[in-house]
Amino acid sequence: MIPVMEIFGPTIQGEGIVIGRKTMFVRTAGCDFRCSWCDSRFTWDGTMKDDIRMMSAAEIYHELREIGGQSFNHVTISGGNPALIKDMGVLVDLLHKENCQVAMETQGSKFQNWMRDIDQLTISPKPPSSHMNQNLDILDTVIAELMPQKINLKVVVFDEADYQFARQIHHRYPAIAFYVQVGNPYLDDTVDKHTEKLLSRYEQLIDRVMTDDTMNNVYVTPQLHTLIWSNKKGV
Repeated sequence: MIPVMEIFGPTIQGEGIVIGRKTMFVRTAGCDFRCSWCDSRFTWDGTMKDDIRMMSAAEIYHELREIGGQSFNHVTISGGNPALIKDMGVLVDLLHKENCQVAMETQGSKFQNWMRDIDQLTISPKPPSSHMNQNLDILDTVIAELMPQKINLKVVVFDEADYQFARQIHHRYPAIAFYVQVGNPYLDDTVDKHTEKLLSRYEQLIDRVMTDDTMNNVYVTPQLHTLIWSNKKGV
């Protein structure tokens, strides 16, 4: 059984290698990190614990089709940290059987065998601004267990310390596609000109990367969904 917080879509994937991809979302409950700027803290802070549903893979697939009809062939598994869930492989297998590709993001703190079957697996180590201690030895082990051609790395950047961490991660794993993404510090829905402020921060990050000859082989991306919908849930 899988602890599900919400199922929604179709919408677009806003991050990483599948940015802009039409997709459905399955958001799971539970995380082993407590990032200071987490935009999905309701998955682990207990504020929405009554909304958690323990669902089988078949039930999840049925609800995906009930909501999205035939208007999708791609599903993103999000969280929280879905890598904590041992039974997720049953859902991945079912989605593949139904001709759906599967994407997922995790911070690289836990490996499960079924992660090898994810079509687009984003590993997103957490930078200093998260106030989390990303164990790079564990990250090495997780990455070593996976097929490099199916992995991409993404680091969210809020400040210069985060940028230096992103550079460190990129050069630790130079053969893996690397995405550096601007952070969203505006989690309060009352913030004025949200999109304008995020675009300004995105431009600053682009400028930083453009002058850095050690970061030539990277992609600089926004959080696309926040530019469109700010912090709205369910999109």
